[in-house]
Amino acid sequence: MSRAWLLPEQIADVLPSQARCIEELRRTLIDGARSYGFELVMPPLLEYLDSLLSGTGHELDLKTFKLVDQLSGRTLGLRADTTPQVARIDAHLLNREGVARLCYCGPVLHTRADSAQGTREPLQFGAEIYGHAGLEADLEVIDLALDGLRAAGVDDVLLDLGDARVVRSVLGGAVVDAGQLAEVMDALARKDAAAAAEAARVLPSQMQQSISTLLRLYGGVEVLDRARRLLPGRPAIERALDDLTWLASHVQRVHPSVRIGIDLADISGYAYYSGARFSLYGAASNAALARGGRYDEVGAVFGRNRPAVGFSLDVKGLVQVAAERPAIAAVRAPWGEGSELRAAVRRLREQGHVVVCTLPGHEHEAQEYDCDRELVEVDGRWVQRAL
Repeated sequence: MSRAWLLPEQIADVLPSQARCIEELRRTLIDGARSYGFELVMPPLLEYLDSLLSGTGHELDLKTFKLVDQLSGRTLGLRADTTPQVARIDAHLLNREGVARLCYCGPVLHTRADSAQGTREPLQFGAEIYGHAGLEADLEVIDLALDGLRAAGVDDVLLDLGDARVVRSVLGGAVVDAGQLAEVMDALARKDAAAAAEAARVLPSQMQQSISTLLRLYGGVEVLDRARRLLPGRPAIERALDDLTWLASHVQRVHPSVRIGIDLADISGYAYYSGARFSLYGAASNAALARGGRYDEVGAVFGRNRPAVGFSLDVKGLVQVAAERPAIAAVRAPWGEGSELRAAVRRLREQGHVVVCTLPGHEHEAQEYDCDRELVEVDGRWVQRAL
């Protein structure tokens, strides 16, 4: 094979069978969001880099492809995440006083994939609520994410809950340089107790003890009661534990089959989330299928700092672990010039049927569709017959 036709690493074509599954799931997710009252927005694939990366931190900067705009000379970025764009739309284009429910679905590009088996071109679906600071919005977003996984046929779902305020409060007031703090955060992320203890030696003894405690605070909802006993009784920590308790109890009532886990040392999106955060896992995948949480500071850089909560997922990745979708049923019809035949084919398509006309010489070729009926002429009339 000529190397001229090779695609870049972790970039791939999507062939008919998988493309159909991806598109069907995309429509299902958007329709599900619409049923909650979310409005669809379509931000551009690229825009000026300073707007695209506003408030998102160093990690997203490293993921973003950059190029120079031939018209303005300014640096453009190919989006690696759609949330900053939606925050800009909420702040500058919609500028509503009340609640705005916005959803989106489109490709994003990453300079590096999240895993060795991942793609650098996810199809990102997301839903976000702006303008409501209460936990009702957090719960609605979690409900929608769980409904999306259920619609995809994902079994044995685990909802993993945490809160950025816990780690932030534990480390609040620490007088250390950025490098030392990064070592502590890295050890927490890896759940490496020895490395965390070594990195935390520069911190006050109470912080060292709290960091050691955090690494043991993961498991079921009973972790929340242990945390109340073991962590410092600071207002931010107490509010975080109260919020997680409220969310867990409501999810358990509405989604009794969903398992709930608590991980208070999880620092995913530490610099991004401002409150409760969550991840969703399925039995067939070790990687999170969806991530979300509260990020009230996301609009601050656009001059409109208002409450925000949402989630996103990769539709391509979700299809990999979703229940297999059956082939679409179709009607097989002969090709012909007769007006009666062509009218019969048109009527069936207008009624919502898939009609595959077999072109001359290709009557026995395999199809992506499941042709379970055929169009045949009986007594001068074209009718359907089961195959």
